[in-house]
Amino acid sequence: MAKKKGDEKVNQNPQSDSEEHNFGEEPDFDDPEGFVDDIPDEELLADLLEQKPKESDGYENVIVVDGCPQVGPERLEKLQSVINKIFSKFGKIVNEYYPTSENGVTTEWEPPAPQPFKVQSDLQWYLMDPDAYDQFLVGIGSGVALQVWQNALPEPVLLQERPNWTETYAVWSPLGTYLATFHWRGVALWAGPKFSQFQKFFHPEARFISFSPCENYIVTFSPTGDRGEDKKLIIWDIRTGQEKRSFPPPDEYVTWPIFRWSKDDRFFARLGTDVLSVYETPGFGLLDKKSIKIPGIRDFSWSPTDNVLAYWVAEDKDVPARVTLLELPNRTETRSKNLFSVADCKIHWQKSGDYLCVKVDRYSKVKKDKNDIKYSGMYYNFEIFHMKEKEIPVDSVEIKEPIQAFAWEPVGSKFSIIHGDPANVCISFYQVNTGQAPTLLKKFERKPFNHLFWCPSGQFIVLANLGLTGGALEFLDTNDFTIMNVSDHYQMSGIEWDPTGRYVVTGVSSLKCKMDCGYYIWSFQGKILRRVMKEGFAQFHWRPRPPTLLSNKQQKDIKKNLKKYYSQFESKDRMRSSKASKELVAKRTEQMKKFVKYREAKTEEWNEQKPRRLELRNYVDTDSLDADQANTVEEVVEFFVKEEQTIIE
Repeated sequence: MAKKKGDEKVNQNPQSDSEEHNFGEEPDFDDPEGFVDDIPDEELLADLLEQKPKESDGYENVIVVDGCPQVGPERLEKLQSVINKIFSKFGKIVNEYYPTSENGVTTEWEPPAPQPFKVQSDLQWYLMDPDAYDQFLVGIGSGVALQVWQNALPEPVLLQERPNWTETYAVWSPLGTYLATFHWRGVALWAGPKFSQFQKFFHPEARFISFSPCENYIVTFSPTGDRGEDKKLIIWDIRTGQEKRSFPPPDEYVTWPIFRWSKDDRFFARLGTDVLSVYETPGFGLLDKKSIKIPGIRDFSWSPTDNVLAYWVAEDKDVPARVTLLELPNRTETRSKNLFSVADCKIHWQKSGDYLCVKVDRYSKVKKDKNDIKYSGMYYNFEIFHMKEKEIPVDSVEIKEPIQAFAWEPVGSKFSIIHGDPANVCISFYQVNTGQAPTLLKKFERKPFNHLFWCPSGQFIVLANLGLTGGALEFLDTNDFTIMNVSDHYQMSGIEWDPTGRYVVTGVSSLKCKMDCGYYIWSFQGKILRRVMKEGFAQFHWRPRPPTLLSNKQQKDIKKNLKKYYSQFESKDRMRSSKASKELVAKRTEQMKKFVKYREAKTEEWNEQKPRRLELRNYVDTDSLDADQANTVEEVVEFFVKEEQTIIE
């Protein structure tokens, strides 16, 4: 059974006093008539008046530069940039003024003209496709050339292709609105039907970026720091392109992303030494103007659906390790669990936010050297937090063998684990139930896999063996654990599901392997649909989709009544197949016409050359020497046009 939180809450209500007390007549505190207060406001309200804005007539923050060269309007901009470069080293320049008349005073002032409104293209155009075709990005070469395809039927359609579109790689934003590319001078965002440049961020040699979940902000990191040490890490507003705040780099090595965002872009946090710094937007200051002191904190992760973060603290001598759930902005600890003999922890949130798993690496013995700690007798626990249940009960699953992979079902209540020694790798599937400990649904033994890839909509999973010596694939339906297909893609380096869960792509990147580079597109059942071999193939990414606007009830109703739409789908498929067949016939007919025309032209040319051939061959007609009219071979070439099925009752 699930263990409930042990701490009891005691409510103490003060006793009410029903007796009425008579304190006599209330005294009069009003000032007497004609009273004049002789205490000035400066004495009574000194602290408030101190905050009153004042007009400053001092010159402590003003720099007057004398002896500047006198230039015409055509060279004024260059002079301004030189002066700015010199004096910006001493502090931030708030405003500046350059006299343009002989006495240093302008004769008239013209208000700045309003900038014309720039109409932006539809940023959500890709969601309006009537057939709901998804798009994907392909990167080729070290240039890097990028291609954007629409996964249409019967063949994908190339929407955009540009050589040298990025210098390293490209990234989709979390909701699929923008495509980010890297350049020497910074990062650029592209959007709209023609992938026009939407925004650019000047951050020389930026190498890493991360988006906030709602696409309001982007974080860029440049290890070179050409703009200064405190400008290596910058947060920008995507819509305006404005720099919101910059940070110095972390003092020690950390994994990217350095900043981790809450699900609604309201907060972002970073890990420090014994502190967790939580910032809030849009002010970009520390929450409550101070960091949260947590001695021994090692890692943290935000819930994908709530403003709750989970963090774990390492053990210290006799003080056990601890996993804590912290609710923000009120900083309330909603759940905490102590853990003993802990070497390491990994935090895994389920995508729906219903469950949290903390993988705990535990030891039986520990040996401490001067600068090293060695653990032995390792075993592993999976602490399952039921986030939607009262008091957040916690269950535990223990596995003795080494763990290779763990993955939650994105939509559902199952999780899978790859465990065991290399000679006997096992894959176990568990079901999480309300009020009960997780139950083992299925265990596969002796499987050659090291990675798990769940379908975004749940139920289906791909078991894969990634690496230069791998390539094995298995497509599994976890409703009844039917193996739908077993296949392989030799030396594949990555796998990615499309947002709808209908297709899955396996790829061999030229960054990992120089031979047989390219990608395969499979159906969710494991049927190969398309093989694309490309020299220099570097990356493949499906374009993300924003969350559906339908409620859970509406989605359930659609699934319940899905059979009503079958006839519409079949009609569309027939029309698409007929259209494809007509296009194929038209293409073959056009090719046949071109061939006949070419043959007639060459036959006419051959006939015109006959007198010359006779002259060269002593007037002996050799054209018909080897001709055999009775030995003609006719070859028939067939191709599929269409298929019709008629049901006979």
